[in-house]
Amino acid sequence: MKDARRSVFNRVLLVFAGFCIFGILIFWKIFTLQIVEGEIWKEKAEELTIAYQNIEPIRGSIYSDNGSLLSTSLPVFTLYVDYTTHYFLDKSFSSKIDSVSQGLSQLFNDKTASEYRRILIEGKRRGSRYSLLKRNVTYKQLKEVRQLPVFRHGRYKGGLIAEQQSKPQKPFKWLAERTLGYVTREKGERSVGIEAAFDEHLRGVRGIRLVQKIAGGIWKPVRNENEVEPKDGLDVISTINVNLQDVAENSLMYHLKVHNAESGCVVLMEVSTGEIKAIANLVRNSDGSYSENYNIAVGRSTEPGSTFKLPALMAAFEDSRALPSDTVDTEKGIHYWISRKPMRDSHEGGYGRITVQRAFELSSNIGVSKVINKSYSRNPMEFVKRLRSMGVDAPLGLQIKGEGRPFIMDTSSKGWSRFDLPYMSIGYSVRMTPLQLLTFYNAIANNGRMVKPLFVKEIREQGKTVRKFETEVLSEAICSQATIEKAKKLLEGVVESGTAAGSFKNSQYKVAGKTGTARIAQGTMYEADGQKKYQASFIGYFPAESPKYSCVVVFYEPSYQYYASQVAVPVFRELADKIYSTDIELHKEVQKEDLLLASHLPVQQKGRSHQLKMVYDQLNINNPVNLTDESWSVIKTDNGVVKAASLSFASNLVPDVKGMGIRDALLLLEGMGLRVNAEGRGKIISQSLNPGMKITHGSEIILVLN
Repeated sequence: MKDARRSVFNRVLLVFAGFCIFGILIFWKIFTLQIVEGEIWKEKAEELTIAYQNIEPIRGSIYSDNGSLLSTSLPVFTLYVDYTTHYFLDKSFSSKIDSVSQGLSQLFNDKTASEYRRILIEGKRRGSRYSLLKRNVTYKQLKEVRQLPVFRHGRYKGGLIAEQQSKPQKPFKWLAERTLGYVTREKGERSVGIEAAFDEHLRGVRGIRLVQKIAGGIWKPVRNENEVEPKDGLDVISTINVNLQDVAENSLMYHLKVHNAESGCVVLMEVSTGEIKAIANLVRNSDGSYSENYNIAVGRSTEPGSTFKLPALMAAFEDSRALPSDTVDTEKGIHYWISRKPMRDSHEGGYGRITVQRAFELSSNIGVSKVINKSYSRNPMEFVKRLRSMGVDAPLGLQIKGEGRPFIMDTSSKGWSRFDLPYMSIGYSVRMTPLQLLTFYNAIANNGRMVKPLFVKEIREQGKTVRKFETEVLSEAICSQATIEKAKKLLEGVVESGTAAGSFKNSQYKVAGKTGTARIAQGTMYEADGQKKYQASFIGYFPAESPKYSCVVVFYEPSYQYYASQVAVPVFRELADKIYSTDIELHKEVQKEDLLLASHLPVQQKGRSHQLKMVYDQLNINNPVNLTDESWSVIKTDNGVVKAASLSFASNLVPDVKGMGIRDALLLLEGMGLRVNAEGRGKIISQSLNPGMKITHGSEIILVLN
């Protein structure tokens, strides 16, 4: 028994000793942590609860040339919920959950009220402190969420956490979408357009602030003298004109659909400054719709075809190898430069012997290629050097990324043969982007001065200009002025009597330009599986006598028509018409002395006398001879003098109303008891009841206007 007691005592003593040792170790550890390693652990604790946080700046905006907003960054919010806050722990939450769920469903319209109810109940059950509720919430929506039960009590009681980000917005949607571009931080993604090129200015500078983690895992700002406020991004003023851009986009879209083309582009440039006023690039999607997913005008370098005939002939003019008045035999429209692969003109049967000017106007492949081959066959590199001296193969160094590389084959190029020279002259064995070719044509309009295309003209900070981009001259003179004048006559001839003749019929302004139709290479061939693909283009400028704008239009793979005059020219004309109708500077001023010439006076053939007098008085022009206050008058010109004669109508006979406006005719005819039916607009050119017929009351008379 005594041994048993001793055994128990020893065990108790051993346990007690163990506790003592354990206690001593705990006290030692506490002593070590607080005294020996105290400073170290304090620093680590602060690292976990105190941190520096980036403050994102507001990204700058991109504006049009007249201040319209093209691209901006709007604040959007991601909503989280802290389900450990007071109103979620309160027992009354169950009575409010239905109204919260219903409000969220009606506001966002993406989930049913029951689905939102399930999300809220599950979050409360888990006791989540940072649970996602909704992404991409606008500020207006956030304000409405904050009015809902529970959430209206704020972040620390109602549990609603809103984190702000910036989201790019384009008020005009797809207008100039690719040129405006975007910036992406994702790996492997390309940033493009103005957004990418000027990202350094647009994105601003991040700020830094000190924050501390408090209960609920929420970070709270802490006062700190080292805090740095964010610097908002600068604004970029582009050269794009919204109204012209809209016309360019819609016209291109319409004609792409009409011709079922694979893609197309249009660029409008201001001649003297190089400012890009409109640039549209559309590519057909798999569903048949069109969108801007590639900047064709800037990046697609292809064989231009007939539009390259201009620099080719200019080279010959500059080197005194040819003149527009020289003649060339185009034969019967077929010439065998290469055995069994003839060069053909579009006109079957050819044009025979014609001048070089006429060969260009008619876009004769044979005529132009013969001129160049005759001029440079002994030394093709002279031709290449002359082209290069005019800047044809030099990259433009644009403000935005993605410029395609121009290319001109020369005698050192792989695969060069003696047949490349004549084919280069008509736009093959060379490659250029639409914008590069437009820049060359723009230099012709600008009297030989080649300027770089300009997309951005200013950078502003809070409305004040901090940097201005002036017009950059690439070449003061691409060639002699004599060659420029010859080139202008070539281009004017194309529109007046060449391949674009009739395209600008009845136009109030004069256009100079060149059509181009080229086969698109399919690998090493221009025909695959019996299919030929074409590229149709038109490049020109207007008004031809004093150019203000130049423009290029290119269609790739149109299905129904591939001649430029039918495909590309209509887009050019629609854009030019819009400009002419809105730009008062393009209209010729009417000289006051011209108004005094009788031959230029406005003439109304028939009408009410007092109204005719009012028109002449308002125009400050002397009334026509013999114009009185009688009820009806007819105005005529006689040897340069405008004269008036009174008119009278028998009440029972059909009057002659030809030459009247519809208002006067209605007043006269309906007053005689006739029913009037009018067709068309303008002046009356015919009437169904002959003048002098006896009137039957209630009879119908049909008037045709034109």
